[in-house]
Amino acid sequence: MRRLVVLALLFGAMKLIEPLGRPDAAPEALLTFGFLILAAYATGELAAGFGLPKIVGYLVGGIVAGPSVLGTVSGAAAQELAPVSSLAIAMIAFLAGAELRWEELKERGMILLRLTISEIALTFVAIAALLIAGRQFFPFLRDVPLLTAAIFAALFASIAVVHSPAVTMALLTETRAKGPIARTTLGVVLLSDVVVVLVFSAMLALAQRVVPSEGASTGGIGMVVWEILGAVPIGALLGFGIAQALRVIKGELLLFALLAALFGQQVASLLHVEVLLTLLVAGFVAVNFAKEDQGHAILDAMERAAAPIFVVFFALAGTKLDVVETAKLAPLVLPIFAIRILGIRGGLRVGARWAKVPHADVAPVWQGLVSQAGVAIGLVTIAADAYPEAGNAMRTLLLALIAVNETVGPILFRRALVTAGEVGGGDDAASTPRAGEGAEVEAEVAPEGAA
Repeated sequence: MRRLVVLALLFGAMKLIEPLGRPDAAPEALLTFGFLILAAYATGELAAGFGLPKIVGYLVGGIVAGPSVLGTVSGAAAQELAPVSSLAIAMIAFLAGAELRWEELKERGMILLRLTISEIALTFVAIAALLIAGRQFFPFLRDVPLLTAAIFAALFASIAVVHSPAVTMALLTETRAKGPIARTTLGVVLLSDVVVVLVFSAMLALAQRVVPSEGASTGGIGMVVWEILGAVPIGALLGFGIAQALRVIKGELLLFALLAALFGQQVASLLHVEVLLTLLVAGFVAVNFAKEDQGHAILDAMERAAAPIFVVFFALAGTKLDVVETAKLAPLVLPIFAIRILGIRGGLRVGARWAKVPHADVAPVWQGLVSQAGVAIGLVTIAADAYPEAGNAMRTLLLALIAVNETVGPILFRRALVTAGEVGGGDDAASTPRAGEGAEVEAEVAPEGAA
């Protein structure tokens, strides 16, 4: 009840401000930032009270406050807060890389790669086949030749297979989950991001050759290759620099963590490399090359610095979800949603056989692979720029699909972690405590920490 009262007071205060006129862009953005932190945190606590992940509450808070429902947060104010989303992606990527350990990669890297390739391949084929079989129902496939329809279906499928590092890290941080399901899910999600970017780039290049468009990108394959491959050495250098800096920085780690993420984001942008991959590599190198206590310290500091940023990040994602449009597209979205889940589950089964691991050990992982978020939105925006007419129809359908996956996915993943007994540390919490575990700030507000 207290949370409901807080929410009512917050929305009431914003409504009282409206007759005074909206302030200029910068003051309105600051007002919106403060409002979203408080409102989303309150809805997150409400969601937790019903046994749901807090991230679902943050998203719902954003949806209610956004233009499609109450309109408390204007589209202009949300756009002004775009740098907050960019910073959150950088922090999510750093945290995701920092969670990986070199010893585990050496031991399980090939298993994770085989699971990832099998899952993505089967899901890609299943979604593309569904679209081609029912192409008369999809606007961007209906009135085009069969070859063009197949190319557009493959392009759509290459985006629809993507997962969400943001949601994965969010749930792992919120639940402090430790154990094989948590580690396998995180590994597959991180590897799949690299694989999906490569697959999407190949599909887009093929589409531009077979179906030329005036909106086609002129960057060429070389630029795409540089964005991906160049991110690895740049991220490694950045991570090594952070590890060295930790030897002399004794205090103010929270501020240092925030500056490190900002610096990495700007470096990646200036050098035109993939931000997510750059910061992921930087986080991995920084924590694995630093002394153990220093690695844990920077990870803990990054989690605490990121807490309010993540709340606003997911609330902003909620403001961009159009409830009415998603409901209208339900007859098209739900079959894709269902076939995507079947593809993920079947792909994991095939991958388990290929990797020669018991299927029961990886069966629950599919529930952590349903979510989608920022990476998928970024890829479909590129497709829409390349093919303005068909791409915009793709974007509308994909945004509706993302809205469903982004809402259902966290619930499924939390259920898998709870069922596996990994929430709160799981079976190996005593032997490998998570950095920052027990910190009061994290326990209170760390939402969950990923593209």
